[in-house]
Amino acid sequence: MRGPVIVMSNLRPLALAAALAVGLAACAEQGTSAPTDAATDAAPLTEGDWALDPAGSRLSYVSIKAGEVAEANRFDKLSGSVAADGTATLDIDLASVNTGVDIRNERMREIFFGVAENPKATVTAKLDPAAFAGLAVGQSLTRPLKASVAIKGATSDVETEVLVTRASADRVTVVPTAPVIISTDMFGLTDELGELRALAQLPSITPAVPVTFTLSFKRG
Repeated sequence: MRGPVIVMSNLRPLALAAALAVGLAACAEQGTSAPTDAATDAAPLTEGDWALDPAGSRLSYVSIKAGEVAEANRFDKLSGSVAADGTATLDIDLASVNTGVDIRNERMREIFFGVAENPKATVTAKLDPAAFAGLAVGQSLTRPLKASVAIKGATSDVETEVLVTRASADRVTVVPTAPVIISTDMFGLTDELGELRALAQLPSITPAVPVTFTLSFKRG
């Protein structure tokens, strides 16, 4: 009788381990279903208005001087919104231009943009709400975008493609799939660029710059 008793006692830890493994597997299966349900229950993007989150947004451009020196610049203050009907607006505080050099910031504000009379640039666009109605949490899609840009009394249209991602139920991010090229002649700023070049004693400043952005919108 000693043989069967020893065998049975060795089987008990194995049986306990198997039961524990089955229990852990069941818990894991229950845990993975919750995020899917939450994403499914999220309200459509077309419900309500959206406001730009400045803390999660960025607008930058690269300037090139003397034909080969590239410098990164940005605007530190942005605001904007997207209405339920697809009307989108982005306001850029031109006085917040940040080139990394104080005297250059001052010249950009006073000479190039003339912020005393022209404090902001405005970008407007009309989106098709139906194109984004089915976007679920975690999903992304690309869409062409045509926008109107107004700077210092002049307006010009730009076309690009954007990647729209629904980061959460009430947050969406928008980035371009490629840099947007903006030039001074689009807004009648060629003379101002020449004045900046003369003051900095440079042989040239390239009139076209690539612009990139990350815009984060939250509902409400």
